[in-house]
Amino acid sequence: MKVVICDDCIEDLQMIETLLEKYEKSALDIGFAVEKYLDATILYDRILAGEQADIYILDMIMSDRTGLDIGSLIRKAGSDGVIIYITSSDDYALEAYGVHAARYLLKPVSEENFFEAIDLARSYSRIYKEHLFLIKTKKGTISVSYSRIEYIENYSRTLNVCLDDGENIRSIFIRKSFDEEIREIAKDRNFLQVHKSFLINMKHVKRLEQGEIVMESGKRIPISKTRATDVKRTYLQFLSECYR
Repeated sequence: MKVVICDDCIEDLQMIETLLEKYEKSALDIGFAVEKYLDATILYDRILAGEQADIYILDMIMSDRTGLDIGSLIRKAGSDGVIIYITSSDDYALEAYGVHAARYLLKPVSEENFFEAIDLARSYSRIYKEHLFLIKTKKGTISVSYSRIEYIENYSRTLNVCLDDGENIRSIFIRKSFDEEIREIAKDRNFLQVHKSFLINMKHVKRLEQGEIVMESGKRIPISKTRATDVKRTYLQFLSECYR
């Protein structure tokens, strides 16, 4: 789980980092990848460039860019990242809730209040991340989390949903077009339509080859000639963001 801390006071930044380390040691089921920023402008520019985090812990009053500036940008970027403000003034509490901040804590923050805020942020993050794809089958509607889906195929006017454990779920006859059926899940940054009949989860790609994608299951999925350039660019960008 990626956590960003931004505070232009180095002592406060170190205090928040220490609290986060104590929380991580007390919660054995979690690991944090922490990024720290003394300069809010650098963080602002990185969000503009498309970088996102699961949790943002922000000071409200900073030079150049305020915590509210950053919070507004996070929401404009379409991020579901959880925002926690830790600040020395309660003057901006109302504005904080305008960007759906989970908590607004006053300095000096207590360990108890900080831990409660992180507990809440983690619960919100799980809700946001576990989007579900609904599949209407002959046995009823089945819900599958996005993360489990390797790819979705348009197969004779049905959806063939292939999961990461090898299971295939076949829908009933679809009345809408394939593009309409996958419209919502295709908005997820991990998914990419590589062919008029295939939507893939880039997290389950083994390799990109000339004219096709090889999935972790070994399935070879064709890439439309008209999409080839965009597919290559999008996938390479996805990889660079995963491993930077």
